[in-house]
Amino acid sequence: MKADTILTKDALAFFEKYLNNASPTGHEWEGQKIWMSYLKPYVDTFLTDTYGTAVGVINPDAPYKVVIEGHSDEISWYVNYITDNGLIYVIRNGGSDHQIAPSKWVNIHTKKGIVKGVFGWPAIHTRDKSKEEPPKLDNIFIDVGAKDKEEVEKMGVHVGCVITYPDTFQVLNDTKFVCRAIDNRAGGFMIAQVARLLHENKNTLPFGLYVTNSVQEEIGLRGAEMITQRIRPNAAIITDVCHDTTTPMIEKKKEGHTEIGSGPVISYAPAVQHKLRERILETAESKGIPFQRLAASRATGTDTDAFAYSNGGGASALISLPLRYMHTTVEMVHKDDVANVIRLIYETLLTIKEGETFSYFD
Repeated sequence: MKADTILTKDALAFFEKYLNNASPTGHEWEGQKIWMSYLKPYVDTFLTDTYGTAVGVINPDAPYKVVIEGHSDEISWYVNYITDNGLIYVIRNGGSDHQIAPSKWVNIHTKKGIVKGVFGWPAIHTRDKSKEEPPKLDNIFIDVGAKDKEEVEKMGVHVGCVITYPDTFQVLNDTKFVCRAIDNRAGGFMIAQVARLLHENKNTLPFGLYVTNSVQEEIGLRGAEMITQRIRPNAAIITDVCHDTTTPMIEKKKEGHTEIGSGPVISYAPAVQHKLRERILETAESKGIPFQRLAASRATGTDTDAFAYSNGGGASALISLPLRYMHTTVEMVHKDDVANVIRLIYETLLTIKEGETFSYFD
């Protein structure tokens, strides 16, 4: 399969719509509705849980269960404190980067609708050049154009309102997708495309497939922890993003060497089950899908860990999409990598047989 047959016009229109919708951690439901609407023709039924994880199921009555998973949430901010003169201080919701905040537009989500604001910053002319203050969590602030706290509150803004960036999907140089929240809205997109390909190619699977879009990954894998207890899968293939380490100020001796345009990244870590990982690698080699390798010390830091260490232990593996500028508003991936992650998950699923244990002792 070529990239253009996977990343169709309709598929990319869905990707753009799905990315442009805000889906901050703990507030993922509107994005989940978009995702479920797209996925509906390709699955038999859906599962949802109290906190918003959504699962499209193929063959729901099958006793053997395989998960393919991404997470739906994006980093954001919370309103934490409003000063008497109407400025807003924030706390993180997930791993939001304080250093990119100054001069960014924001959307504050209120019951009255979106309130626009900007992260302000002192002009270069007014700063003490002998001791420049870098942006820090305790000195970045949002200005909504209000004269005082009372005016801010009349807009509907209060402590606890969630704040997102409004940046939208762009294509750079024909081959790069750029947006906020590609981590990990791309995962939900890619697993949806796997379901579409299975449907369009009339593939019959000998197991139940649980296409899982988890919530709350950015604050500790919480959505995956919850849904794995409900599904109780026999095997799980997780997809998330990892760093392109070829851009400036990244030390390859520490972070390894992975880059956009060179294929999906296969992880090595204690949580990654060897036999399932080797199945993925063998599939990539047999199908001519380029891939890269990445080692993780202790944990992967992705939902792989939640699926691996639940229900007495479940065979889990991680296929990552290399990405530049993680947790910024200009996250960048290569379209060929997106297509090849989809291909690799799809082709691997076709090799899995009902009842496989992936046991080291078989």
